Amino acid sequence: MNKNRYHFLLLSAFLFFSVFFYSCSPSRKIIKAPLKEEGAEYLFKKLKEHELNYTWLTAKFSAEYTNKGQSNSFNGQVRIQKDSVIWLSFSPALGIEVFRLMATQDSVRFINRMNNTYFRGDYTYVNQYLNTNIDFDLLQSLLTGNDLSFYENGKFKATVENGAYKLSTAERKKLKKFVRNSQENLRVLIQNIWIDPETFKIREADVKEIRAPNIKVEAYYSSLEKIGEQLFPKEMIFNIFAENNLHVDVSFSKIVINAEQSFPFKIPPSYKPVK
Repeated sequence: MNKNRYHFLLLSAFLFFSVFFYSCSPSRKIIKAPLKEEGAEYLFKKLKEHELNYTWLTAKFSAEYTNKGQSNSFNGQVRIQKDSVIWLSFSPALGIEVFRLMATQDSVRFINRMNNTYFRGDYTYVNQYLNTNIDFDLLQSLLTGNDLSFYENGKFKATVENGAYKLSTAERKKLKKFVRNSQENLRVLIQNIWIDPETFKIREADVKEIRAPNIKVEAYYSSLEKIGEQLFPKEMIFNIFAENNLHVDVSFSKIVINAEQSFPFKIPPSYKPVK
């Protein structure tokens, strides 16, 4: 398997895409008057009120990516049990699975069917291997278009920028309840969030870690679809700026929330561990 493609599959599974945020309404009204300045506390409250509320989520997706000037595409499925498990399956055009990943709060497992290998470990190893700064909460937030759950709210600054409300903070620390080791205890994020003034959904976001300012994730969300009484962004764009820059376009379909899911993950006896 091509090394760049292998790295991409693993990186995509984390960033899905360990990349942060653009969402807009499918029937967008024209805002005739300039946006009214609002305080950070009010905007953060409205953001939380309009987040996707779910316990279970599953969806099909198709994606195109560009890395080092080369483009490729694949299909897949995502399943999430909120705050507990993220399960991802990747398949090329023929529909045969080549990569499967399952992540929890403190563990990561994946199977690579192209070279009959597997990995069982934690985020520290994966982030060192891929030169990223992903954890469970960041991955979950990226996949759902929601704000981070297990980080302090910090002191946000509110402004108006390009027809959207913008919240910025330079210090969002991991909550002690979810700190697993000393490395995560030092984790401090710099974050910007652009909020749609009509839906109060995240339209765009970026995030980077103070200790790793050269690694940055950008995400843009659009094409909101109504799922029951809630909105979910069907189109996502992720830009990952690291040692090797990555651009990913993702389209979701068959989105279902609150239908209980299983997370099959069995490593064949003949597979070898990744070294």
